[in-house]
Amino acid sequence: MSGTITVAVVGLGVMGGGIARRLLGQGITPTVWNRSPGPAEALAGLGATVAPTPALAARHADVVLVSLADGAATEQALLGPDGVLADGPLDGVLASASTISPDLLSVLRERTPQVLDLGLLGNGDHAKNGELRVYVGGTDNDLAQAQPVLDLIAKQVVHIGGPGDGMRLKLLMNTLMGIQVQAMAEATALGESVGLDRRAVLDAITVSGFATPVMGFKARRLAAERYEDPDFRLRLMAKDLSLAVAEADRTGLSLPLVQTALATHEESVRRGDGDLDCAAVSRTVAGPHGKGARP
Repeated sequence: MSGTITVAVVGLGVMGGGIARRLLGQGITPTVWNRSPGPAEALAGLGATVAPTPALAARHADVVLVSLADGAATEQALLGPDGVLADGPLDGVLASASTISPDLLSVLRERTPQVLDLGLLGNGDHAKNGELRVYVGGTDNDLAQAQPVLDLIAKQVVHIGGPGDGMRLKLLMNTLMGIQVQAMAEATALGESVGLDRRAVLDAITVSGFATPVMGFKARRLAAERYEDPDFRLRLMAKDLSLAVAEADRTGLSLPLVQTALATHEESVRRGDGDLDCAAVSRTVAGPHGKGARP
């Protein structure tokens, strides 16, 4: 495939960096950009081309894949003075893997004709190994143009619906993860409060039929109380829960579990845990005197 399609990767965090590495391993030399230079320099050492601005990264790309932490960062990288769309519409497809608001997606579609929104399910290792699941919102034609790239980074690509639907599905998946991790943290806190051993509680949960794979994965962090080097930052979970509540408000739907989880995550961010792994919500659940609570 090398030489037949050009790809830009804008944002080299856990997912974007993993995707860029996967493309390099599959014979595609991506042009990359990141806000901080370290990740881009590391990829340059593996053969990637580093662009000084998002606009220059995207200029000649058939597919521009954007993976940034939040709406503000995405908006700046796409619509700012040196952003991907600073010089006008793209010739290629803009594939946004950031979980952003429907309003921002609408703005992007007004600025450039070919836009896909990607709901990526998986972690950094899945991205590096081409094992993501990708749920796509957009038109058939736009997906056909990006399909060769998506097939390299994913074990499953599902066209879930029209514009915005890929992002909406990813949002509800992240919402489900936030609720599940908080529920496990609450069960663990309850167990400890009545004298049960923390690890024994978590072991019982993870081998039971009540646990999901993500609960089993996050239980290791809860057991060790290790929240640094996050897989998914707590502040991003708070952001996604907020977006889910906003989407529900648009349709007149009440989501009491999501609203409660949002309040807990926002309190965790206020307490200073926003850049820890989302499993650190357990420190807020534990209360001021609980095991693992923030000093």
